[in-house]
Amino acid sequence: MKLLIINGPNLNMLGKREPEIYGTQTFEDYFTKLQFAYKDTELSYFQSNIEGELISKLHEANDTFDGVILNGAAYTHTSVGLGDAVASISTPVIEVHISNTFAREEFRHHSYLSKYAKGVIIGFGLRSYDLAIENFLMKD
Repeated sequence: MKLLIINGPNLNMLGKREPEIYGTQTFEDYFTKLQFAYKDTELSYFQSNIEGELISKLHEANDTFDGVILNGAAYTHTSVGLGDAVASISTPVIEVHISNTFAREEFRHHSYLSKYAKGVIIGFGLRSYDLAIENFLMKD
C-alpha cells in the first residue's frame, strides 16, 4: 500500500501554533511515528502553504498512490480549486482535520473537499491520520 499525506497551510507550524488546539508535537515527529507504526505501508508526506502546489501534488498523486490523506487546513473552507482537484482524480482521498471544525468558527463548518472525499475524519488530533491510514488498510 502506497499512501500520500498532504497537509495545507500553517500545518508546518504544528508544535508551535495554538498548542491548546493542535498540541505540541510537530508533524514531522508524528510522521516518523506513523512510518514506524505502519512499516509495511509506503508513506510519503508533502506540506505547502501554497494552494496551487497542493493542487499540483494531488494531480501528481493520481494513479501513483493507492490513497491520499488530505488535510487542506484553511483551504478546506475557501478553495473551490482544491475541491475540484480532489474531484478530478481517481485516487481515493480521505479528508482529515486535527481539530473538530464544527466546534470552531462558523466558516470552518463548510468544506469544499468533503463532497468528493471517500470519507472525512475530524477532531481526533493527530490520531486522525492513523484512522485514515487504518481505513485504507481495511479489506472491504
